[in-house]
Amino acid sequence: MSDTQEVSEQAASIAEEVDADPDEVEKRLKNLLEYSVPLEEAERTVRRRYGSEGAEPERAETVDLADLSTDDSRVAVEAVVLSAGRRSIRVDGDDTVITEGEISDDTGVISYTAWDELSAEPGDPVRIEGEVREWDGDPQVNIDSESDVAPADADVEPTREPYGVRSIAELESGDRAVTLEAEVVDSEERSIQGRDGETTITSGTLGDASGRLPFTDWENRALGEGDAVRIENAYVNEYRGIPQVNAGEYTTVETADGIDVSHTPPETDVADAVEKGGDFDVVVRGNVLTVKDGSGLIERCPDCGRVVQKGQCRVHGDVDAEPDMRTKAVLDDGTGAVTLVVGRELTEELYGGTLEDARGQARDAMDKSVVTESIADNAVGHRWRVRGNVSVGDYGANMNVSEMEEAQEDPAEAAREVLDEF
Repeated sequence: MSDTQEVSEQAASIAEEVDADPDEVEKRLKNLLEYSVPLEEAERTVRRRYGSEGAEPERAETVDLADLSTDDSRVAVEAVVLSAGRRSIRVDGDDTVITEGEISDDTGVISYTAWDELSAEPGDPVRIEGEVREWDGDPQVNIDSESDVAPADADVEPTREPYGVRSIAELESGDRAVTLEAEVVDSEERSIQGRDGETTITSGTLGDASGRLPFTDWENRALGEGDAVRIENAYVNEYRGIPQVNAGEYTTVETADGIDVSHTPPETDVADAVEKGGDFDVVVRGNVLTVKDGSGLIERCPDCGRVVQKGQCRVHGDVDAEPDMRTKAVLDDGTGAVTLVVGRELTEELYGGTLEDARGQARDAMDKSVVTESIADNAVGHRWRVRGNVSVGDYGANMNVSEMEEAQEDPAEAAREVLDEF
């Protein structure tokens, strides 16, 4: 039986069950399937739409946002629209533009997705009758052609102002139609294989007084280090356990006034960072136990920056490799271990000389390993204060290091801290 025939037969069965027009039921069923709703859920949605008598749709129960859960189905909420941003997504190979954002009542804030144009603006109090879906483990209001959006029956007091500027520290994975003001701490352009072929994007770090987060500008607006920007209609997703700000086709980026980026990164334990699945711009303190293979003098592909072996890049093949230095070291803080990935500038400090000095030492010894041994002599057995980004993957926890200095700690104070834990 073809999928089309199965849908027609299921529609006819439902129409008979609820005493409704079969063509109308089939139209509603197909509409839900077009939005990638599973067939069984689409059938339940249509049945709920008509109710047990089949004549008119039942009016859903109005609930507070704080009481919504992923176990709910069709509900009604009265809330103020906080934000409304457009975004293009791909569904079953076709591009479609959705409206998404957040709504709020006096009990909380929740995100929504509208599959058609939303008949409301930020600041409008509305009554929304729609489906509850799960997104990143949390409930989300889904507004499709079966939903109703109308002015609210009563006054609604939101817990947050519409289109308010969010701080970096407030952002969480799943946030949509976000407005923020931040400074570009660092950025780089790079080429990737996108859904429509090779494309160039800008990625880097955004910062304000509350913290820092990575960002990706999929439209490559060439945001440069030190730029103060106001970003509207951004969205946040998770990459390796860390929220990431995304600027897409419908995002606007404008120049902003000077941004305070005097953020002091929080200190954390390795175990806490790993348990969270990753952490961005944090400080850990611990002892370097070993320097791993692959440290010291290396060579990189001039096109993609990947480490090459014997002049071969795994992406670009035979290349004229460029010399570089790095350190991969294991740091243990007593709660767990993390592999530090240290770039050239800080590796030169650990080595005690420049890249050219290291190449000269390797030539004299006719062995690159002498550079690695020099780094290990200066790093292993010492206690370090390290700042950077922790990610957790199949091969354990890594920390891309932005600052690294030998920890100047009072042994007596350290002993007291240990005793205080007992």
